[in-house]
Amino acid sequence: MFGGLLISRTFRCSNPLLKHGCRQKNSNCKFHKQVAPHEVKPPPPAPPAPQRDPTALKSILKATAFTISVTGASFVGATIWQYENIRKHSHWYERTIKWKWDPGKRGDWRAELSTWWQEQSNGHKIFWPICFANVLVFAAWRVPQWMPSMARYFASSIASKSVCLPMLLSAFSHYSAVHLALNMFVLHSFSTSAVHILGVEQFLAVYLSGATISALASHLHRLAIGSTAMSLGASGAILTMIAVVCTQMPETQMQIIFLPMFAFSAGNAIKAVIAFDTAGMLLRWTLLDHAAHLGGALFGLWYCYQGHHYLWAKREAIMLAWRDWRERGE
Repeated sequence: MFGGLLISRTFRCSNPLLKHGCRQKNSNCKFHKQVAPHEVKPPPPAPPAPQRDPTALKSILKATAFTISVTGASFVGATIWQYENIRKHSHWYERTIKWKWDPGKRGDWRAELSTWWQEQSNGHKIFWPICFANVLVFAAWRVPQWMPSMARYFASSIASKSVCLPMLLSAFSHYSAVHLALNMFVLHSFSTSAVHILGVEQFLAVYLSGATISALASHLHRLAIGSTAMSLGASGAILTMIAVVCTQMPETQMQIIFLPMFAFSAGNAIKAVIAFDTAGMLLRWTLLDHAAHLGGALFGLWYCYQGHHYLWAKREAIMLAWRDWRERGE
């Protein structure tokens, strides 16, 4: 409106050399061209404000609720499992049991398998079932007819039709044999120390919680950068256990798999891992899911310093409630 009014006005030339007092609406005078309003370019339009995808925000809320549910269920289940283990090894259980399995009567290979199993440490006894589950899922990826279902339920993505369940199942999923071998090697290396610190029951609860929390961290990062890429693997949960071991045993000497000549303390190792994954997340490196790695490691650190007191140290009420319910059932 104002621009149109200014354009239609008549301007007097201010050049003192031009005595005729030039009056034109569309003057060719160079002085007019310098001040004519129609020569002023309007400012560029402001960029539109970014619009949030309500579907993605809804998926994040569902993922957060699922993470809380899995964490709570994991620690409740671990508490009940610990109670049953204590009850199983009590004198009352030993007096009332009527039959014990004798592996010698089941065949030589079963006897050897039983002997091998009894020789395993508690950490390796929890490692081998996890490893077996990972190998089964890896084999399932090789079946062409199952590929759509595997991509939907065993690969985690914020844009997937199934957002929640893959957050947990993807921690047991590897498409590459090298990825599977490396992750299982690292988990085997740290499982004994982690179980020594946490116990078998608490180890499993922290492992499952770390798996879902690392997946949630990956979702939040991908939502922030606008990515819908899929991720899978046990790295987030494994880094949770590594953080626990490095925090509780910081002076333990460690080595890189392919560089055994370099040794460093566990305390320095977890700092380097966090720094590396932070840089990878900020610089948007795409080879690894650095946000998931960082989420798992930070959860492990938080659990050692504070989370243990809120999640595991207060399990007595759950254990007593389970005991009362069990006794009423009997």
